Amino acid sequence: MVVIKMKKGEKIAFGKYVWRILDVDEDRVLIITEDIIEKRSYHHKYEEITWEACSLRSYLNSEFLDQFSADEKARILLTTIQNQDNQWYGTDAGVATYDYIFLLDIEEVVCKYFGDSRHHLQNRRPSEKYWFGKKDENNSKRIARHKGEDWGSWWWLRTPGKNNKDAVYVHGDGNVGINGNSVFFRRFGPERDGGIRPALWLKHVD
Repeated sequence: MVVIKMKKGEKIAFGKYVWRILDVDEDRVLIITEDIIEKRSYHHKYEEITWEACSLRSYLNSEFLDQFSADEKARILLTTIQNQDNQWYGTDAGVATYDYIFLLDIEEVVCKYFGDSRHHLQNRRPSEKYWFGKKDENNSKRIARHKGEDWGSWWWLRTPGKNNKDAVYVHGDGNVGINGNSVFFRRFGPERDGGIRPALWLKHVD
């Protein structure tokens, strides 16, 4: 068995980006881009959609994946992605998918890789727009920036929002909007699109 030298929280260069190691599992590591690498809509039009069928998933596993070299592609592992329904609204997340590149879901962001705030996830207050208050101790760990900005920008998760025309997102201050943002802003330009932080399982090379 390969001995893993990389550790959780470390940053590595892979392809054109800097990535953060979120998890280590024998001969593979889970990584996410340290920054928001671009902005895109979740889907190409305003309609009910799940992660399986959305245009963002298609883009990540085709055009985005194809920018890596053949050697780099050989290290990106095809992964079974379990898609869980929205915990507050019961919105159907659809079937499991098989992806090379994917977005994190709400439980991964809330409970596993950016601190453990599951107590907030399970105890929603009726008046909350976001699933927890702005004083959550783990908010700062979820902040991501786009193109060197001094402030955080919001970024997509793959979990559906209050309905299948919305998807959950991480706010610029690290808060998580479990009600979601529109999968496509019909009346606004690309500046309203959400940030993209791709994630993938990478085969470790000793």
